[in-house]
Amino acid sequence: QVQLVESGGGLVQAGGSLRLSCAASGRTFSIVDMGWFRQAPGKEREFVAVINWNGGSTKYATNSMKGRFPISRDNAKITMYLQMNSLKPEDTAVYYCAAEVNSGYLSRVGRQYDYWGQGTQVTVSS
Repeated sequence: QVQLVESGGGLVQAGGSLRLSCAASGRTFSIVDMGWFRQAPGKEREFVAVINWNGGSTKYATNSMKGRFPISRDNAKITMYLQMNSLKPEDTAVYYCAAEVNSGYLSRVGRQYDYWGQGTQVTVSS
């Protein structure tokens, strides 16, 4: 089993920044990829970004997210980060981290992931 705990969410004004963290514990040696997803009220969960745990390769949902939300990881701390810059009200959502232990294909599909955190709320005011 892998346990994931997100932190770093909060209320921020448009144009501001937040850094989300996702700390992993348990059978972390099995992790291949780790990703960020988000779900806004009344909307489906959507992919944000993913990083390969060992090689560091990344994939983003859009070029805008690639520029504003760089994803990174610290293998020593077994923690993944999402640096969120130039935040917009439409970025308001619950952000979830997820871990995948099988394929390593940098999947954008939530059902490919095996473990999920509890989520952290990000609210961007206009």
